[in-house]
Amino acid sequence: MGRKFEVRKASMMKTGLQKSKLYSRFGKEIYVCARNGGTNVESNLALKRLIERAKKEQVPMDIITRNVDKAAQSGGESYSLERYEGFGPSGSAFIIDTLTDNVNRTVSEVRNCFTKIGSKMGVSGSVEHMFEHLSRLRLKGANEEEVFEALLEADINVIDIELDDDDVLVTGEGYDLDKLELVVTDLDGVSIDHSESGWYAHETVTLDGEAQVLYEKFMKLINEVDDVQHVYHNIDE
Repeated sequence: MGRKFEVRKASMMKTGLQKSKLYSRFGKEIYVCARNGGTNVESNLALKRLIERAKKEQVPMDIITRNVDKAAQSGGESYSLERYEGFGPSGSAFIIDTLTDNVNRTVSEVRNCFTKIGSKMGVSGSVEHMFEHLSRLRLKGANEEEVFEALLEADINVIDIELDDDDVLVTGEGYDLDKLELVVTDLDGVSIDHSESGWYAHETVTLDGEAQVLYEKFMKLINEVDDVQHVYHNIDE
């Protein structure tokens, strides 16, 4: 199939470089997932998988529990997923996913980050076509053919599957991450070493000089926006 698991990994830049941001991101996602699908992890499999990923990222249990409990209460915040796209220096492009309870505030803060580096936000779809939305998993103790057959039997589209030393690397559709995880964890002896879904650039750009300085400034600014959950770009790092 040919597509390498690590190719264009640098095109996906997630917020959460600091622990506080990572905890905030997972906490908000857990709250929204539990509020929308229920707090019972046995019936809300998306929540179950999200909590498992949070634990792997060493998110404290009190943060996980607190947000699940908050989702069970009446009232509370109501968040919406808003995606913004924009252009940076020297052909760089960004996709920014947010969870917000105030769209006007969030769009203003995100736009301000672009403005401060002399760049601009684009309209919906202006950048997305430059990326692919993918799910990626690294599996331990797996057999390549067994994994492939199990996924086909579950009617899950497999974009790529390959061996990397003793690991099996699986690439699927971006919104299939929960389904992929559910199928592979049912296989005897198989464990998920790493999994993620996000936007990966078809092609990357290399920055230097002033363009690199502006990119670093932008990333610092955008990571300071509380509502930002993930930042994806096409910059080769």
